[in-house]
Amino acid sequence: QLQLVESGGGLVQPGGSLRLSCAASGFTLEYYAIGWFRQAPGKERERVSCISSSDGSTYYADSVKGRFTISRDNAKNTVYLQMNSLKPEDTAVYYCAAKPFSLCVPVVQQYDYWGQGTQVTVSS
Repeated sequence: QLQLVESGGGLVQPGGSLRLSCAASGFTLEYYAIGWFRQAPGKERERVSCISSSDGSTYYADSVKGRFTISRDNAKNTVYLQMNSLKPEDTAVYYCAAKPFSLCVPVVQQYDYWGQGTQVTVSS
């Protein structure tokens, strides 16, 4: 069974940091483009970051550029999203998604597998 599991969310004060993990079972993440998306209440799901399967190229939304870093650990079959200098507007449920043998793509519907999400709340 192919599965993605996110972890690492929680409550953090503005300016704080969190590291989200996206762990795969049943398939090898190395061969997939992995996107991180987030969805706040009443808003559409938006792409935050992505790492491609082929050349490791990355994408960051303007709103997180310079604060978030995406990375892979192929030995652990896990992709991480390091989030620094968090702001209240980063509050959302964060999801990881996978698309096989692909560069980063922007559209939610283009991803084949999704995790269940992890809540990130940035508040004082």
